[in-house]
Amino acid sequence: MRTSPPPQQQPAAAASTAEAAERRLREAEQRLKEAMEELQRRQRGPPENFHPPCDHADESCVANAVGNLCQSFLLSYGIRVGIGILLRAFKLARLKSYSSLLDIKQLVSEKDLIVREEACRVGLLFGGFTGSYHALRCLLRKFRKKETPVNAILAGAVSGLSILALDDSSRRRTLALYLLARLAQCAYNSAKSKNKFHLWGSHWSHGDTLLFAIACAQIMYAFVMRPESLPKSYQDFIQKTGPVAAPVYKAVRDCCRGCPVDVASLSAYLSSRRASNTLKLEEFPDIIPCSIIHPDTNSCLIHNGNAAALTFRKTFPLYFSLTFVPFVVLRLQKFMDAPVRTSWHAVTGAVRSTTFLSAFVGIFQGVICLHRKVALRDHKLVYWLAGGISALSVLLEKKARRGELALYVLPRAGESLWYILVNRRLLPNIKNAEVALFCACMGGIMYYLEHEPDTMAPFLRGLIRRFLASRISNPGPPSNRNASYTYLQTLDAMKKPEKMTSGIDSFNSELFAGQLSSVQANINLEEGLNVDFILPPIKLLVDQHCTDRYTEFLN
Repeated sequence: MRTSPPPQQQPAAAASTAEAAERRLREAEQRLKEAMEELQRRQRGPPENFHPPCDHADESCVANAVGNLCQSFLLSYGIRVGIGILLRAFKLARLKSYSSLLDIKQLVSEKDLIVREEACRVGLLFGGFTGSYHALRCLLRKFRKKETPVNAILAGAVSGLSILALDDSSRRRTLALYLLARLAQCAYNSAKSKNKFHLWGSHWSHGDTLLFAIACAQIMYAFVMRPESLPKSYQDFIQKTGPVAAPVYKAVRDCCRGCPVDVASLSAYLSSRRASNTLKLEEFPDIIPCSIIHPDTNSCLIHNGNAAALTFRKTFPLYFSLTFVPFVVLRLQKFMDAPVRTSWHAVTGAVRSTTFLSAFVGIFQGVICLHRKVALRDHKLVYWLAGGISALSVLLEKKARRGELALYVLPRAGESLWYILVNRRLLPNIKNAEVALFCACMGGIMYYLEHEPDTMAPFLRGLIRRFLASRISNPGPPSNRNASYTYLQTLDAMKKPEKMTSGIDSFNSELFAGQLSSVQANINLEEGLNVDFILPPIKLLVDQHCTDRYTEFLN
């Protein structure tokens, strides 16, 4: 008579049987995988005829490059034209010509809306880079017969020549310096993640505010003391936004430099403002008093409050245009599903940004007036400090945007400093140096995008992939791959369940996760793209011509 094993031995025996079955299954999978890899090696032919396959499915390399060029061109062209039309609508509303808003001829006529050339240039910049980058990646892949980081660097650097679509060297220099700041950010993050380098103070919670303050200090100093170091449109933007007239700034500049003040010009300005004739104007004053800076009122507090309120009314149309248009163009499906909610987000974002800029102007004027209450002589460093202190208004912005704003104004500060150093012959003046710098930076940016994407800011990674049509960084599985290849990919995925799970968990927090499928990436594109992050680089591309139109709008 047979006896059954004790109950406590039954689970142990079942576990042992399961482990043996699982071990045999792994061995069979390993043998099958080795056999399939050997079969693939034989099907590839001689090594000298092999090159890595392209990641654009059934399309030819030429069709893929042309398609991406057209897609990026139309996307950037639409953003630029949309911003111009919205600013034109605000101008008509400001003139109380409400019926003209329904007149297409007045709203988009070339006479009043001069954006076609600028929109084409911006489109050629983005489209030219995207198309040439795709084409060069395929060419290098076939020519070098291998896929290495050098391919991405070379393709990005050569495609950077698309910056020549912009005819203004000042704008090219601004973009090059912006990318240089981004490249430095990527390099630092890469070194930090590998424990090779760590910058003291980088863990500060308000380090982004400090960087923004330093950049704004240089910009405001340059605006008051060296305005020629800033682009003309940028000067006009600051001048029209602030409450102080140009003759007063010139008098302040001459006073700080010890030069004679243009009394005639200053007197004409005061007369136009119906200021008191009892003001004593000197050719060599120690300091320009508050009575000349704000002749309309004797109260500095009232003047600063009025300046902030006036700035809000002036700049809200511009900020709303730069916020609303990217919302619609880059998140069209979401806008169509919930237009009211999307518009509300655009309005609240514009109000917050406009409040920040209004506070900036009010604090800057307040520091200038306070200095005149306690000092007897003027000094040029006062305006550097005033710019840094007024930059604290960035704390009104979201924490996530402060770093982006800092990296947005940093190129302007760097451009101004570059001009001053070249003017003083401390740096050589090299023609088209900004083009070479832009190409070098794009080579580095594309390397980090493809090989170390986690070192890039989420907004920049998402923006570049958006204009690259998400075909390079998020390639879908090519349809011409055979069943054995698909099985091997599935087998690898089964062996890394934790990695795949963590990738799915981070889907809602990371933009355009590179390990997900192209379908998932396109869904993430519509749901996760934050226009708050997109605003600074869009500004860099359109701010000069937008500020030109904005100056006309104020006039």
